Amino acid sequence: MVDTGGKWRALGIIAVAELLAIALWFSASAVAPELTDLWGLTAGEAALLTSAVQVGFVVGAVISAVSTLSDTVPPKYLFAAASLLGAAATAALALFVESATPAIALRFLTGVALAGVYPTGMKLVSGWFREGRGLAIGALVGALTVGSALPHLLQTIGGVGQPRVVLLGASGLAVVGGFLILVAQPGPYQSPAAPFDPGAIRRLLGDRSTMLANVGYFGHMWELYAVWTWLPIYLSLSVAAVDGPLATPATATLIAFGTIAIGGPGALAAGMVADRWGRTTLTSASMVVSGGASLLAGVLFGAPLVILVPFVLVWGVAIVADSAQFSACITELTDDRYVGTALTLQTAIGFLVTTVSIQFVPIVADVVGWQWAFAFLALGPAVGTAAMLRLRVSPAAAKLAGGNG
Repeated sequence: MVDTGGKWRALGIIAVAELLAIALWFSASAVAPELTDLWGLTAGEAALLTSAVQVGFVVGAVISAVSTLSDTVPPKYLFAAASLLGAAATAALALFVESATPAIALRFLTGVALAGVYPTGMKLVSGWFREGRGLAIGALVGALTVGSALPHLLQTIGGVGQPRVVLLGASGLAVVGGFLILVAQPGPYQSPAAPFDPGAIRRLLGDRSTMLANVGYFGHMWELYAVWTWLPIYLSLSVAAVDGPLATPATATLIAFGTIAIGGPGALAAGMVADRWGRTTLTSASMVVSGGASLLAGVLFGAPLVILVPFVLVWGVAIVADSAQFSACITELTDDRYVGTALTLQTAIGFLVTTVSIQFVPIVADVVGWQWAFAFLALGPAVGTAAMLRLRVSPAAAKLAGGNG
């Protein structure tokens, strides 16, 4: 029998550790305008401060997946080591760097390290939950979401114009997260360490139901990180176009924090809904709303705050509400021995997709303006929705969410 109190305690520890470690992800992106002025970066170099993390994550995840590292090393130790490595790279960026090339290299290293945090955390949580797994992984993605927003909060409460303060703050939070995860214990459903199996990747890629869930995830990721990366600029310009005492940079920064952070409780609530109504239903509905918001953002650019703020908050919930459910699908469709590898492979390709969309947004903005820069992102949710609806009518849907699809 599973210790009910133990599984919720474990979920709390893992989620908090993830929240703190993921503060590294957007630590440089949050202060990119200040670093651009300080170091004389070009627009492309500023974009690479985020894209380099995504590429590093992909490289780290591919290495982990091919070597089945996340299924052969005890996950909490992998998580801890990765958190501390990412924290060291970010602290070095804050203390010793004054130009683009070493900054981008350190952001790449941070991404490699984070490949040992996010998928590993999902594997740890999956080891504690079979029933309610959507809720549990939703809580973890909620923690990731709030953690991604933390640099904006650090900036709002004391880091405006102080990029090194934000970077060092994020680094310190990751150190705490790295040590906290060592308290977590493996759950009763966590598979024992699996032997190295070079054929595992081939089998995962050849499974139709798993690949449909992955395509859904890839469509979701096409939109998610591009919006998270560039929303602060969209908001700063949109807020500046509104007359009034609240039309300030601090207001735009606070709205950006709220828009990303609100996805945290949204992902948790979505997990409960998905466990009851089905993962394919929740993911499809979420992508329809978020894809529509990418189009509607152009219409509401420069709108009064009373209209703009509720709109971006709804967008912030919808754009991440489905994220955990793609991962939950993988844990339910995949051989238990290689869940860590399957999750790492999924996230590796998903984050590779984000490197393209992140770089495209400023290019599109140069052509059509920031008002319409997000419209092309709606293509990803459209493709993802189609994949999840196909999964919904397949026999494999019976394995999802206790038979709810």
